[in-house]
Amino acid sequence: QVQLVESGGGKVQAGGSLRLSCAASGSYVNIIAMGWYRQAPGKQRDMVARITSRGSTNYVDTVKGRFTISRDNAQSTVFLQMNSLKPEDTAVYYCNAKYHPPFDRPHESWGQGTQVTVSS
Repeated sequence: QVQLVESGGGKVQAGGSLRLSCAASGSYVNIIAMGWYRQAPGKQRDMVARITSRGSTNYVDTVKGRFTISRDNAQSTVFLQMNSLKPEDTAVYYCNAKYHPPFDRPHESWGQGTQVTVSS
């Protein structure tokens, strides 16, 4: 089981920046991909950005050019740099990891979520 611990959320004015971090720990052979999802009140949880073990990234169209996902060399921590934030970016942001546990099929873990609030 992989545990994910997020940090970096908070309140910021429109146009500001925040940086989210997510650290993975636990028992796994390798992490296939890590990503960030967000869920606004009354809406479904949607992917924001994702990075694979090979470094491939993809973003939802609404954040392209503003958000950047990256990871550390050990590939156990993922970051989301969020610039030019807009009120519509307000949501709870969740870290997600897909990984291979020892001797088992791929699993998926979620972080506890961190609130991002952007005021106009």
